[in-house]
Amino acid sequence: MANLQIKGIDDHLYAQLKALAASENRSISQQVLYLVRSYLAKRPQLQRTKTAAQVLLELSDSWQDSRPTEQIVAELKKARRNSKKLTKGF
Repeated sequence: MANLQIKGIDDHLYAQLKALAASENRSISQQVLYLVRSYLAKRPQLQRTKTAAQVLLELSDSWQDSRPTEQIVAELKKARRNSKKLTKGF
């Protein structure tokens, strides 16, 4: 079986790992192995999940409207309502 040594872990991260391992009744080594295995098992699903940027890019140019831009803007402005909620500030 292979061994793995990790260098350069900051104290805060180590303390978090240690606390998590203790809360789950594992050694730190067992906890690190558990986390790595869990991540690798979920990785294919995570890779299929689209980022917010990908979703927004897919939406770009998906709106089809034959009306001129000026008409759309005028309708949006007409539909707006003035709110008095913030007249006194936050």
